[in-house]
Amino acid sequence: MLDLEVVPERSLGNEQWEFTLGMPLAQAVAILQKHCRIIKNVQVLYSEQSPLSHDLILNLTQDGIKLLFDAFNQRLKVIEVHDLTKVKLKYCGVHFNSQAIAPTIEQIDQSFGATHPGVYNSAEQLFHLNFRGLSFSFQLDSWTEAPKYEPNFAHGLASLQIPHGATVKRMYIYSGNSLQDTKAPVMPLSCFLGNVYAESVDVLRDGTGPSGLRLRLLAAGCGPGLLADAKMRVFERSVYFGDSCQDVLSMLGSPHKVFYKSEDKMKIHSPSPHKQVPSKCNDYFFNYFTLGVDILFDANTHKVKKFVLHTNYPGHYNFNIYHRCEFKIPLAIKKGWPDLDSAWSWGHRWAGPATNPRCVLFSENADGQTETCTTYSKWDNIQELLGHPVEKPVVLHRSSSPNNTNPFGSTFCFGLQRMIFEVMQNNHIASVTLYGPPRPGAHLRTAELP
Repeated sequence: MLDLEVVPERSLGNEQWEFTLGMPLAQAVAILQKHCRIIKNVQVLYSEQSPLSHDLILNLTQDGIKLLFDAFNQRLKVIEVHDLTKVKLKYCGVHFNSQAIAPTIEQIDQSFGATHPGVYNSAEQLFHLNFRGLSFSFQLDSWTEAPKYEPNFAHGLASLQIPHGATVKRMYIYSGNSLQDTKAPVMPLSCFLGNVYAESVDVLRDGTGPSGLRLRLLAAGCGPGLLADAKMRVFERSVYFGDSCQDVLSMLGSPHKVFYKSEDKMKIHSPSPHKQVPSKCNDYFFNYFTLGVDILFDANTHKVKKFVLHTNYPGHYNFNIYHRCEFKIPLAIKKGWPDLDSAWSWGHRWAGPATNPRCVLFSENADGQTETCTTYSKWDNIQELLGHPVEKPVVLHRSSSPNNTNPFGSTFCFGLQRMIFEVMQNNHIASVTLYGPPRPGAHLRTAELP
């Protein structure tokens, strides 16, 4: 049985590990994998057809704990303990829930002190006792006597008289004063672990297509000893097609992994007459997992030839390998489409108040000839915006070996404006590959020396 320390508005954990609010999904999964001998039978719960409509949940079935991650930023939003009989809990080093100590209302008062009057939810038949960043729920049907509700108890407050011995049904740890209105906090400095994360990635383009990436990066200050600079650093870096690997290293730092391609399965679709000629050397990727970006270098010139942006949706073969890339890609719209009527109908249909603003495509200029695709855009929206269907896709099958099948099914690759959109069966974009002619990179960012 796990023995865990509760820190309101912050975390649940012990001396070896800690689930912290704002923690990225991948870090929580890494903790579970490292301690798989102790924490067993973990479920991943998500909506297959609408992954943005519900929180992503890691359900620790053996320990009665659920970790709720925001569907958009994929950071830990709520820690729920839904079965207190499966876990020991303590606050400031003193147990308030164990095999010997029942989490009664009296025990909660003794451990956590006074708080605001509780809230009764008649639909759930639950009584919620709220502290800042911490809530306890008591179930009424377990009480031997019905609660006595006094609407005008004292000082204008209502009072719900709770019978002695009522025990906690659920406990929630969250950020702020309200569980219903809580949001995932920004990533705490303790979760950076020396990594750099991308707050946003803008795709730069010229008259012919994508030209590079502008990344807004986040990093934790570091230094020797206890007087390290404990502040978050925000800075921007840009990388372009044609940049050398040294340019990229100086801009983004060392990659988490370097992967050498053993084959090019898309080569058969190339119109090049030399497509069947075997290469003497292999192109290689710089994998930046916490940025959600891969960068492909040409084996001969060692220049950037492709960028791959990953959305990290659950239900994709590469899920949880990459941090979600929050990209914005400008799309060129041909003049003459749409007319005013169709433009109005599209905007009315997709930009209504019930639609999350992060999920729609939006105009970047007054004449509406450039639109932006985001991490949360759906492929049907993009095709409707273009005014015509894109040609039939290439079907992509992924598996760990020739004898295995992919349980998530195939994805579909569409080519558009020097980009390849990999689309999942639920119509969400799994990844975007940007490619283009090499171009000089270093002299575009630096002034000429005298």
